[in-house]
Amino acid sequence: MSGRRTPVLIAGGGLVGLTAALVLRHHDVDVTLLERRSTTSPQPKARRFHVRSMEIFRELGLAELVHEAAKDLAGHDHMATGRTLAEAERLPLWQPSGEGPEVEVSPEPPCLIAQDVLEPVLRKAAVEAGAQVRFGTEMLGFDDDADGVTAKLHGEEIRARYLIAADGARSGIREALGITRSGRGAVGEPSVNVYFHADLAEVVRGREFNLCRLTHPDAGGALASVDGRRRWVFMAAGGETDRDWPAVLRTALGVPVPDLEILSVLGWQAEMLVADRYSAGRAHLVGDAAHVMPPFAASGANTGIADVHNLGWKLAAVLRGEAAPELLDSYDAERRPAGWFVADESTRRADTFLTGEDDPTLAHPYVLAAGGFQYRAGALVPDGSTEPTIDFAPAGRVGTRIPHRWLDDARTRSTLDLAGPEWTVTEFDGDRLLLRPDHVVAWRGSSAPEAEAVRARLLAGVLS
Repeated sequence: MSGRRTPVLIAGGGLVGLTAALVLRHHDVDVTLLERRSTTSPQPKARRFHVRSMEIFRELGLAELVHEAAKDLAGHDHMATGRTLAEAERLPLWQPSGEGPEVEVSPEPPCLIAQDVLEPVLRKAAVEAGAQVRFGTEMLGFDDDADGVTAKLHGEEIRARYLIAADGARSGIREALGITRSGRGAVGEPSVNVYFHADLAEVVRGREFNLCRLTHPDAGGALASVDGRRRWVFMAAGGETDRDWPAVLRTALGVPVPDLEILSVLGWQAEMLVADRYSAGRAHLVGDAAHVMPPFAASGANTGIADVHNLGWKLAAVLRGEAAPELLDSYDAERRPAGWFVADESTRRADTFLTGEDDPTLAHPYVLAAGGFQYRAGALVPDGSTEPTIDFAPAGRVGTRIPHRWLDDARTRSTLDLAGPEWTVTEFDGDRLLLRPDHVVAWRGSSAPEAEAVRARLLAGVLS
């Protein structure tokens, strides 16, 4: 049986797997990606990408490309509600409350782009970056040992030093590794997504939205814009896939739709489950393989993108011989608590969406949207901070994403641009910070010798 070698093998070519390939190529790591499907996703699926994901795409040199691909949904940030689409009113955009001068949160705005539009962009970029991207290639199984992983394909084997499992919520790799999951499990009732075409551009003109909640007693649900004109997804509770969907949709829309075409009807169940380990030997879980959550905070794909951004620089450091393999232990120490936090927040937001009741204990929205979660342990030096995670306080705290400030009058260069792919020492509001691409590593008094001592310690795998 023929075989080849690769430093990192990625199983799964969805949003997270493709981003993993791009992150690793950004760090000059050779990578091979396998995807059993012959094409990228035909379904819209994820559509909202938070500012933190766009900051990661910015670091990879892809933010402008993504924004350009997303132009159909530019200006569709509002929510709307009504008995039918014809009667719906657009709601005002959420604005941060509080006194004092407004601080711009990010150099990148959030982005609405359907997954079936974004994935081809990422696939093309990964190929152009030098990743070996093989669609229509299924990994049948794997053997792992102390030195690496041997993936078994049809008539071929691939030997890799590390394996990234981006193979989805039903991850065969996770199951083969015997990694269990914990969490609330099923959340709410089963649901149905009806993906359809209908030219509704004139119906929604002046009321463009991201998501519209419809309250008709015979056709309640939510309508999501995929391109703001012809492509839509209607989400309904109940899980009944065999209803008369053309009749239901016409009732929900409240307007004649002679060109209505239903493309797919998919039943699904929202769940909250997080892997009890993110790593086992030389295999690492990312994205839905590591965590599944309800979609109402739009955080599933965004959390997966943050996973591979964190894992990528650590794999690169180990593969280059700069860091001990123990550095990879920080991936689980950092990303598993973050995954649990976001999954829990998403679940409680699902509860409020279904009941209409507020939950004052929920985190500030920017904690999710701008990566405001604080790592308490991992590749960092704790600073003794005890501020709660639910507050958004972009002040350069250890274990948080680097705060954004513009570095030039033209507003083209941000403090986030200082971080990565190498280690960086910089000053922020009078404090000296040691940075990696995804978080502040050390704070205060990090002179050059002190910063080098911290870096050496962490690369040796001596973690907090």
